[in-house]
Amino acid sequence: MTDQIQVQNVTTPESIAESNTDVLLSLQHVKKYFPVKQEFFESLFGEKQYVRAVDDVSFEVRRGEVFGLAGESGSGKTTTGRLAIRLLEPTSGDIFFDGMRITHLKESQLRKLRRRMQPIFQDPFASMNPRMSIGTGIAHGLKIHHLTQNALETRQR
Repeated sequence: MTDQIQVQNVTTPESIAESNTDVLLSLQHVKKYFPVKQEFFESLFGEKQYVRAVDDVSFEVRRGEVFGLAGESGSGKTTTGRLAIRLLEPTSGDIFFDGMRITHLKESQLRKLRRRMQPIFQDPFASMNPRMSIGTGIAHGLKIHHLTQNALETRQR
């Protein structure tokens, strides 16, 4: 991968004082490789090819920090965000959230933690499904996290 991701932490003196060593999110040497489907190449050379979407990314986010990833299109920003909240399984490396290693947690365990996680992607308008109303999108999140008991309660919220 030739593109680089730039990591930007914005802190205030107050946030540093409050969270001197209070790391909320930590990625350590995280990699995500996607297999390339090339049956002909594999049959000739016997090697499986991979796209290195994220290759050895490490960073920490402390409580109170504003954190951003910047890079060119295709540099791995979205994949890194999806790895950080474990929407994707890393190829290797470790991910910690609030001191807990979440690298290989089960989906049921992750669902509870994800209530406390929120990536904000570069263009929120492009990230939303244009065929889904805002209310439907919000209701979907309430249902996934079991925050409402029935359709009436979902509409009321």
